[in-house]
Parts: sequence; C-alpha cells; structure tokens
Amino acid sequence: MPVFRLSTDNIDFPHPSQAHESGLLAVGGDLSAERLINAYSNGIFPWNSHGEILQWWSPIARLLLYRREVHISKSMRSFIRQKNILVTFDNYFSEVLKSCANIERKGQIGTWLHKDLEEALITLHELGLAHSVEVFHQSELVGGLYGISIGRMFCGESMFARESNMSKIALIYLCQLLDNLNYQFIDCQQITPHLISMGAKPVKGDTFFNLLEINKQCSLNQGLWKEYIH
Repeated sequence: MPVFRLSTDNIDFPHPSQAHESGLLAVGGDLSAERLINAYSNGIFPWNSHGEILQWWSPIARLLLYRREVHISKSMRSFIRQKNILVTFDNYFSEVLKSCANIERKGQIGTWLHKDLEEALITLHELGLAHSVEVFHQSELVGGLYGISIGRMFCGESMFARESNMSKIALIYLCQLLDNLNYQFIDCQQITPHLISMGAKPVKGDTFFNLLEINKQCSLNQGLWKEYIH
C-alpha cells in the first residue's frame, strides 16, 4: 500500500482501509482542529516524534473497550476503597498531557507528544472535544489519561501512572462516566496486553469501519461532559 501525502489546504484523508500493514496511512498536512476532528472521526490519529514529518496512523486491527465491559477485579475494588483517592475530570488537562509526555516507558526514547501536538490538543480541549481524567492520591497527581470525544466514541490517546494501578483507576472511572453519558465504546487504537487485561477486545477492520459510520450520525456533544461533571 502507498503512503499518501496530504496537502495543507485539504483536510480529507484516504480511507483508513488503505493504510500500510504497519498502520501508517499518510504524511503531511497540519494539526488544525478541523483536520484532527476529521481524522479521529475516521479512526486516524497523528503519531510522530518532534522534528519528523507529520504522520497519520490507522492500524487495521483495533482494540475496543465497551463502557460496561471494563474489568474490575475484587482486588482492585478493595484497593480503591482502601486508598485515599480522588478522581476528577477535565480539571488538569495540561498537566495530564505533560505527565503522559514525560513518563518513562519501557523501550521508548523521547516522546511523540511534542509541543505542536500539545498545543493542538489544548485547542480541542477548549472546544470541548479533548478530555482528561485525573487521579490524586494524598493530594498528588499520580495517574490519569486523556483522549478525544467524537460523537459517542472516546478515542483513548495516552495514560500515565506514578503509582501502581493509578492508570487502571483512571480507565475504570472513565468507563463509568461514559456509561452515564451513553457513549458506546473507547477506541484504544493499539493492541496492548494491559488494555486487554482491562476488558478491551480486538476487532477486525470492517467491524471498526462500520462502527465509525454509525458514530458519524451522532453529534459531537461538546457540552455534554461539562454539563455532567460540573
């Protein structure tokens, strides 16, 4: 499959089914809010290191987590009860971005969450489309995640934990919120053992593409989170 080159004056993407087997679909373009919304609506996301040409990815094999299928073990329920934990939403978006960018990850050198992408995500947050979950333990931010809300789909972007289980707690609370807001699923983007252990399941490309088309019939719901959590 060829890798498509995007222009800056057209926000359209090739269909994600045309991605290379690696998941790389296109390069170029920009990080405008309009392009990002179009990308996430079609199961496409930016992923490149600082200084590299902008890259757009859409892995054919996707991992989805349905809001009511998140796995909460008995030990995790007990852990949450015993710890002095506070979970908030959208109160520290920038701090969550920086934490996701700076947390050390096995086998990773540098970060794909560079300054230009951070600024673009903050714009989406100001538009009511990018959201964060923050987990505090003894008044310290010790875990969290962020992602993009598109219709009734939440595109999970990244998570971090400075203490054991804190990213899991962020995901559990996110699923509870999404259930209350009648979201359908989380697009986890890439298959990882950690997310599978939390209840996420791989789906074939055609299944995912069909879900995307259904989701496009839903409104973007920019004000839905704000109305519920405040």
